[in-house]
Amino acid sequence: MTRRTLLSWSTGKDSAWTLHMLRQDPSHDVAGLFCTVNKAFDRVAMHGVRVELLRRQAAAAGLPLRLVEIPDPCSNEQYAQAMQGLVAAARQDGIDCFAFGDLFLDDIRSYRERSLQGTGIEAAFPLWGRPTRELAQSMIDGGLRAVISCVDPKRMPADRCGLDYDADFVARLPAGVDPCGEHGEFHSFAFDGPMFRRPVAIQVGGTVERGGFVFTDLLPADASR
Repeated sequence: MTRRTLLSWSTGKDSAWTLHMLRQDPSHDVAGLFCTVNKAFDRVAMHGVRVELLRRQAAAAGLPLRLVEIPDPCSNEQYAQAMQGLVAAARQDGIDCFAFGDLFLDDIRSYRERSLQGTGIEAAFPLWGRPTRELAQSMIDGGLRAVISCVDPKRMPADRCGLDYDADFVARLPAGVDPCGEHGEFHSFAFDGPMFRRPVAIQVGGTVERGGFVFTDLLPADASR
């Protein structure tokens, strides 16, 4: 049976590669993307990417986009309420499955599964359990192109923010840093690859530190600074 599926979309490489995998799986019909955005700043939560670039990504992927808006700051209760609204709307639209790009963190997977329990929507994890060094190499060899949008400076050098996610970046990661950044060491913005009909043209802006994280601002290539 083919399941109508919405993909949790962070703008990063893992969710982009998950889309690529889902499209090769006949048991999934990818009906759209959903993404949590910070309503106060009009940016993707955690990644800090402008919503305008998020919209351009979705257009390049040829998929409708659902925004899950949350306040800043956002309590657990407010987040859960926003997600409940998404689930209710998705069920009305005949969605059977939410897919996630999580790799190996059991607590996150358990949370997602508990959140969907009893809703009629199942959770899928197409990349789950793959060795992350092997996965990183598969992404790079497969033509995925991404830029680092956020770094946790407590875990890795801040000057890696704004760099391309490529073989050299992975080779130069400090010991203990996951090659896919699964522990939150870094986040990325995917701008080209087999999951897109066309590249998302960007320009790399300035880098700032905010809330204990380092962010590189990414802008549409046609934006005036």
